[in-house]
Amino acid sequence: MKSLVLLFAILAAASAEWIEIDWSQVKPIEEFDHYWARLPPELQFLRKLTPSRRITNGQEATPGQFPYQIALLSTFAGGTGLCGGTVLTNNFIMTAAHCVQNAQGGTAIIGAHNRNVVEATQQRIGFGAGGIRIHPGYTPTNIRNDIAVVQLNSAIAFNDRVQPARIPAAGDSRTFAGLTGTVSGFGRTTDASQATSPVVMFTTNPIMTQADCLSSWGNNANLIQAQNICLSGAGGRSACNGDSGGPLTVNDGGSLQVGIVSFGSAAGCSIGMPSVYVRVTFFRQWIVDNSDFS
Repeated sequence: MKSLVLLFAILAAASAEWIEIDWSQVKPIEEFDHYWARLPPELQFLRKLTPSRRITNGQEATPGQFPYQIALLSTFAGGTGLCGGTVLTNNFIMTAAHCVQNAQGGTAIIGAHNRNVVEATQQRIGFGAGGIRIHPGYTPTNIRNDIAVVQLNSAIAFNDRVQPARIPAAGDSRTFAGLTGTVSGFGRTTDASQATSPVVMFTTNPIMTQADCLSSWGNNANLIQAQNICLSGAGGRSACNGDSGGPLTVNDGGSLQVGIVSFGSAAGCSIGMPSVYVRVTFFRQWIVDNSDFS
């Protein structure tokens, strides 16, 4: 009888910690005004375009394929925004600055394959505004330094489906150009429904040289700098709306996170333009200084 009472107590505690989510109120971060406000004046015309919100040639991940992947829900005055993110340590996650700028708090969904259902593998952990640490060089009108770390309200429990991302070692000066990059997330998948994916999706393409990426973006040195890393858009394969803040990885003795989804062409995800990421090696020391990662 005591064992049964203990079991009910454990279940009750677990239920008390479970964070319920009204998915009808969640929209991709790209629909919030502060996403567009960060772009320079010469790109504001892109607000008026109707982009293709489709990830072409993506595929569904197998459960547990990306154990570092997070579905990040940030709460703003105007609603809840969906982004990606990665597990950094037991206490910290990593994402794009524009995913949590002005956020009042939110929820990190960790260990999910289908974020819309209650899976035994999931951990849903909240965070407050006080736990958000945005790079001080990031501003609403500056697309530079688009990185943030977030301290969660309670610790992540690592298991087969939940593991921290590996990031390059200190002093790793590789550009990763020519390697196959993999981007994953819960972003939009179809033009017709405009719906984000309930399950983890991923796609792959070569990582580009800086020169080739810069050329593709019209040699705009205000957009493409050393702090960025780019994934080819060949075949229309790209990150899309709702994938912001998620991981770009390469295979280097296992998955190695080299980028964080930052921006792509507002003219469409599938038009063949390179998607652009925060280069993790560029900000490695900042990550160490602002989290418990070592």
